[in-house]
Amino acid sequence: MDWDKLQYFLSVARHGTLARAGQALHVDPTTVSRRVSGLEAELQQTLFERAPAGFLLTAAGRALVPHAEAMAAAAARIHAGGDGGAALSGQLRISVSEGFGGHFVAPRLAGFVAAHPEIEIDLVASSGFLNPSRREADMAVLLARPRKGPLITRKLADYSLGLYAPADRLDWQRAVEATALSRAAIPIVGYVPDILYAPELDYLGEIEPGLRAGVRSSSILAQRRMIAGGAGVGVLPCFLAAGDPALVRVRASQTIRRSFWLALHRDVAPQPRIRAFIDWLDAEVHKGRALLVPG
Repeated sequence: MDWDKLQYFLSVARHGTLARAGQALHVDPTTVSRRVSGLEAELQQTLFERAPAGFLLTAAGRALVPHAEAMAAAAARIHAGGDGGAALSGQLRISVSEGFGGHFVAPRLAGFVAAHPEIEIDLVASSGFLNPSRREADMAVLLARPRKGPLITRKLADYSLGLYAPADRLDWQRAVEATALSRAAIPIVGYVPDILYAPELDYLGEIEPGLRAGVRSSSILAQRRMIAGGAGVGVLPCFLAAGDPALVRVRASQTIRRSFWLALHRDVAPQPRIRAFIDWLDAEVHKGRALLVPG
């Protein structure tokens, strides 16, 4: 099977649109479309459903993904072996938000570490970001697309946020469903407004216009613990709250949508260890899509 066509297939599977797949491969969308159509003709199978929202994998496409990912990993190893077969090595510093870094990336990182034991990884997960333009990090997963600097950027994934209440406060859960939060006499948990590190985090007004937090923290992990502990109700990323028995989602019809953007300095983009990590992260985001954007 032709790896050249497969890598285009895999990029569309990971990113969902021709435009984003083309950005990841540094080619135009028509090239991506042509290669994917060529692969479908070669296999005599339809790999994607073309929908208004993007490209959706068919059953045949889903079956092909693990084989394409295996070939991608093999290609990365071959590329890294151009200097005589040496394993990928060196330092890799990734800047991420504390929620995504601590709750999504970190629990999955063992697979990358096992595959590339010679790479030293600094996962800088904090309230705020290091700047790839100034070479503070090799890459960053940001909440908005940066507009300046010598960067390569693309959307990594969308994610959903919702309103959550403590599981043991049935009275709050009923009140939130029945009345406006501004009249419900329930504490609201949220960010400290004057030290927000990204405007995309100023989202309480999307739940109710003018809504303000009275119990505040600069840390989303602290907010999660405060809500679970009964300090109030608040907005959390769904991937952060999923599976926590101390939290219950309320007003499930109210969903806030945000995006993660990948940014890296142009000078580091060709490095094999950078490409290997991006391929791994793309695969993990693809597998975790239902967690990032549930339902």
